[in-house]
Amino acid sequence: MKIIILGSGAALPDPARCQTSIYLSVAGKHLLFDCGDGCTRQLVKAGINPAQIDELYLTHLHHDHICDYPNFIISGWMLGRNKPLKVYGPKGVRRFSEYLLEQGAFQADFLARSHHAARQQNIVAVRPDVIEISPGSIREGADYSVDAVHVDHLPHAICECFGLSLTSATKKVVFSGDTAPCPALIALSHQADLLIHECTFPESIIAHRQAQGTGHHGHTSPIELGQLAQASEVKSLVATHFGHFDTESAVLKQAAAKHLPAAIVGPHLLDEVVEDIRRHYSGPLQLAHDLLRIDL
Repeated sequence: MKIIILGSGAALPDPARCQTSIYLSVAGKHLLFDCGDGCTRQLVKAGINPAQIDELYLTHLHHDHICDYPNFIISGWMLGRNKPLKVYGPKGVRRFSEYLLEQGAFQADFLARSHHAARQQNIVAVRPDVIEISPGSIREGADYSVDAVHVDHLPHAICECFGLSLTSATKKVVFSGDTAPCPALIALSHQADLLIHECTFPESIIAHRQAQGTGHHGHTSPIELGQLAQASEVKSLVATHFGHFDTESAVLKQAAAKHLPAAIVGPHLLDEVVEDIRRHYSGPLQLAHDLLRIDL
């Protein structure tokens, strides 16, 4: 099993981190978990043809987890995809997909490109098989299975948010999506070989945001992540979805100054994240960076 963190950032356009997306290969299949900005380009940079992806799993519909979707679909079409992509996601993902593709926002592009014989021959590439999911088993097979649980990020009336686990014959990997600590994800992660979990802000930034009245809603702090990983007895942990607190970009520092004060923002805060996770979790730990590869 090969895993590549394509994007390890959060909602802002960060020159050092693309938005959330994770590639996984298992049993001859190529899977994608979330599809934030930069996902398609990062696949190519990692030597993976986007047309090879068999299944896409979307944890929720925040823009930093889905905004590269039309680029990914159109690029796969142009790069020779010859079968429909399977897309799994929360309620609303079918409407989202239909709105963007042939009869939606990119209609003119589809009309123009579909005049070419080569694009007519693989028109199925832009007609994904969309499956709206609920908690429980969402993909079963002899090679691997995928299960979903509700997590605590957004009110369900706005959008259901999911954590996902993939279990093969020998390994179990869990993706948290965006979430505050919740019992369902702890149970899903029990004794996982790898937990890839969001850790959006360090404790010092959380304290500053709370003092400013911004809060820290629907996310997991480093201390909480260490507690969660210990309670779940995970065999290894990757922290990801970093909210630009380590940025060296003058643009981001200026734009986010109220919530991420420039005086304390910088790469040194990654050391704080490690220290706080280590208060409760002593197992193998990595902080994600773009194109981090993990072999299980």
